[in-house]
Amino acid sequence: MFWRGTEKPGLTHTHGGQDGDVYGRLKGIKPLCPMWRRLLLRGLSQVGTPKFPSRRHFSSLHFLIHSRGPGALWGFAIRDTGSFLSRTYKKDAKFTVDFPVSTVTVADIKQYLRSKDVHFHDGFSCLHVPSIFVAAASRAERFSLFVDKTTGQFMCMDTQVEGSWEDLQDCLEVMQAEERDFLSPEVLLGYPESAEELEQSERDAREVGSIWSASVPFSDLMEDEVTLIKTMFQITKISNATMKRFGVRLFRPTKSLVFPWLGGPDCSLKGLKLLSAQSDADGAIRYNEATVPKCTSYNNLFGLPLLSRMDANVVLTGHELDTLAVSQATGLASVALPRGVGCLPPALLPYLEQFKRVTLWLGGDVRSWEASKIFSRKLGLRRCWLVRPGEFRPCPGEALAQGKNLSRIVASAIPAAHKSIVSFKQLRDDVYGEMVNTEQVAGVKWARFPELNRILKGHRKGELTVFTGPTGSGKTTFISELALDLCMQGVNTLWGSFEINNVRLAKIMLTQFAVQRLEDNLEQYDFWADKFEELPLYFMTFHGQQNIKAVLDTMQHAVYLYDINHVVIDNLQFMMGQENLSVDKFAVQDHIISAFRKFATNSSCHVTLIIHPRKEEDDRELQTASIFGSAKASQEADNVLILQEKKLVTCPGRRSLQVTKNRFDGDVGVFPLDFIKASLTFSTPAKGKHKLRKVTIKPEEDEGDEAPSKKDTAKRGKAEKQQSKAAKSTRAATPSE
Repeated sequence: MFWRGTEKPGLTHTHGGQDGDVYGRLKGIKPLCPMWRRLLLRGLSQVGTPKFPSRRHFSSLHFLIHSRGPGALWGFAIRDTGSFLSRTYKKDAKFTVDFPVSTVTVADIKQYLRSKDVHFHDGFSCLHVPSIFVAAASRAERFSLFVDKTTGQFMCMDTQVEGSWEDLQDCLEVMQAEERDFLSPEVLLGYPESAEELEQSERDAREVGSIWSASVPFSDLMEDEVTLIKTMFQITKISNATMKRFGVRLFRPTKSLVFPWLGGPDCSLKGLKLLSAQSDADGAIRYNEATVPKCTSYNNLFGLPLLSRMDANVVLTGHELDTLAVSQATGLASVALPRGVGCLPPALLPYLEQFKRVTLWLGGDVRSWEASKIFSRKLGLRRCWLVRPGEFRPCPGEALAQGKNLSRIVASAIPAAHKSIVSFKQLRDDVYGEMVNTEQVAGVKWARFPELNRILKGHRKGELTVFTGPTGSGKTTFISELALDLCMQGVNTLWGSFEINNVRLAKIMLTQFAVQRLEDNLEQYDFWADKFEELPLYFMTFHGQQNIKAVLDTMQHAVYLYDINHVVIDNLQFMMGQENLSVDKFAVQDHIISAFRKFATNSSCHVTLIIHPRKEEDDRELQTASIFGSAKASQEADNVLILQEKKLVTCPGRRSLQVTKNRFDGDVGVFPLDFIKASLTFSTPAKGKHKLRKVTIKPEEDEGDEAPSKKDTAKRGKAEKQQSKAAKSTRAATPSE
């Protein structure tokens, strides 16, 4: 059996088989010509130090290109997604691929290859093997088949055949059994696609061809139009020769730059990325990207066809425009990541194996710096050099616009590998960077929970958060919205729900995402489901009691494959049942918590761990000590959150969130929450909006024998004291006989 894809057992993704056209991911772009012409009149084209805004925004309106008959010009129209209410989901569509549960290590791979007398070279992130899909006479001594050391995925650079470790094992077994020297690439390339996959690939191919044929090279544009476009994208210092060398074109209907994806032995056109600019209400410029095929299948290292086999050094950037700037200013080999600083797909690692030095210059902010350190682990620490962001080291596009020496900046890169002991001299720039970029260092802010931002300051990588609350208080519902809030801001999230199944969890999160009860508005389901699919959200397929090793292996695989930044585990108790029953349960819990703590630190990934509390009285609030086995949990955690619930109180404001530990800056506190049942969301109520009222609990005795309340008793006692005091004063004032 030949396995396809790169999925890991225990993982599934929100992305389905349906995907809108490229314009569906680039909506809302309006022609900017009048605005840009006004700016040109003010001399903007000659400004040398423009401020580069963020480029990682995706809009949600749909663009549509239509033809009005043979030979007609391409037109532009906006498609209202709300009007498309017909169901497009197919019940038999296969969105996930099942794979063997067994994991593979680099030692296993090497041992198997030796057992088959297959020679290999140990590379940076891959093992180099002679291709089994090329005739022995043609392959010579070329080691053109690359096997990923972490996942076992392989790719043949000569034939573009790729597959899983099981695929490669099966191929080697067939060759040995049938005494063949090589196998035809069609063994794997001829694997039949489903009808949906075939239809999607054909639709993508037509769309790519249509856009590319309708786009215009910069050499064919009028000088005024070239100046206008370069001003829009703030690339006035990028020459037309550089644009031509990289094959960049202009798609006039949307005023978009078109970056081609050229791949395969013949460098054929495999896909496109469109970059458009639009102005916000406040006048700020925002860049929008869209790709064909869809983002998860777009694995283009922009600039790769221009590299030579003799190149030993390469500069890896986070954006295509940055690659243009580096190449033009330094003459160095440079390529751009396909999805910005958010992800480095393992499928691209074989293309970077030839380079002995990889310089990562992903941008000029803290986020790009963190991504550089994470990606260097995939690429191999000993060959990676990092450009530290700072005032004098912005992103390459800004550096070129400001007239800085890009060659000097690249030469100032620092090695990613370091010794176990460092001095303050090595930490000095990092400390200064944290002081200058306090907001970015604090992490990603929550949009739905501003009070949580006030206390925790933000969501940071590499931390462990312990969350607890009474049974039935809504822990899973609250954490799902908390994680959804971050996921909507681009935080790649992995959910491990062992208590409720993924269908129910996805239903809860979709309801929270739409902020409405979709059961009452089924005609809107496709609209919200399509948007929900675009989120970088993944689910483990585990349910019920699980072994901690299997869970950690899946988490590690997800971090490597999908660059996960946030893992939610619900909950700890479901991993304790699989351990040795003869071992003390508290020792087992300590071991599990230590494992999650180590994973969060080593993987630079935030782990949110839900733990049930000990049984407490209903009228008592939970404390840090209420966490089950709290000693280890509270010590290892960076943050401790408690969902408080006043069970003897009935009104919308009876829940609150308490932060009892905050290792980042020490701030702790509590704020009330409102639960909106229709949308399954929590919110912070307005001050003074709700007044808590106690529930009257009637005793079992008759109403006539009802005991007086404490308040009445206190009033009666106070009145009796005042009467007694008044009587004494009267007796003292009366003269004795």
